[in-house]
Amino acid sequence: MLLSDQAGQAPAAKIPRPATLRESVIEAIQELIVSSQLKPGQHLVESELAELLGVSRQPVREALQQLSGEGWVDLFPGQGAFVHVPTLEEADQLLAVRTLLETESARLAAEHAGEDGVKRLRALCARGIAAVQSDDVDSAVATNSELHALVTELSGNKVLSELASQVARRVRWYHTPVARQRGMASWDEHTSLIDAIEAGDERRAAKIMREHTEHTRASYLAQREKEPVEPAPKPVRRRRQRQLG
Repeated sequence: MLLSDQAGQAPAAKIPRPATLRESVIEAIQELIVSSQLKPGQHLVESELAELLGVSRQPVREALQQLSGEGWVDLFPGQGAFVHVPTLEEADQLLAVRTLLETESARLAAEHAGEDGVKRLRALCARGIAAVQSDDVDSAVATNSELHALVTELSGNKVLSELASQVARRVRWYHTPVARQRGMASWDEHTSLIDAIEAGDERRAAKIMREHTEHTRASYLAQREKEPVEPAPKPVRRRRQRQLG
C-alpha cells in the first residue's frame, strides 16, 4: 500500500529532481539568446558553445536539437545551427496573446493583491527605475519580467499563471531590443498600474496593462521594420558528384 493511501497519512513529498547537464545547457543557451548575447540569425558553432559553457560538444549538440524543436534554433543540414529569426507574424501573435493574458492578470490582481502584494510591486518598480536611470538594460529587462510575473501571481489564478509563464521567456526575448527605447515611459506605466491595483480599480488596471503591453508590441514591430534582421541562410542542396567508372 502506498503511503498516501494509508489512513491519516499525508501524501509523501516529492523529491526535487536535479537538472541534467543537457537541461542546464539548454537553459544557458536560451538565456544567451534571450539576453541578445546570441543574436537572431547568428551561426551557433558547437565547439565554441562547448568552450563557452565549459562542457563537451555532446550536451551542446543535444541541447541544440531540443531548442530546434522549441523554435529557438534553426538546424540546416550541411550548414549547422543558427539562432532562430522570429518572423513579424510570430512576434505579433505571441505579443497579442501576452496582452490578453496580462490584461486579465492585472484586473484580477486589483481584486486580490492586498497590501503586501502592492509593497512587493513597488519594490520591484523602484528597482526597475534605478536600473533605467543607471542605463543597466539587462537589470531593467530582468526586473520588468519579475514585475509582470508578480502581477500574474497576485491574480490568484494558477491556470493563468501557468499560461503566462509559458510565453514569458519569449516575451523577454522580444522586449530586450526595445527596452532602452521604451526607457522610463515603461516604468511610468508600471507606476500607474500599481496605483490602480492598490486602489482596487479592476477596470483601470486592465486598461493600463493592455495599453502598456501594446506599447511594447508596437515598439518591437516598428524596430523590426526599421532594422530588419538578416535571416539565417537557406539550406543548400548539394549535388552528388558522379563517380568515374
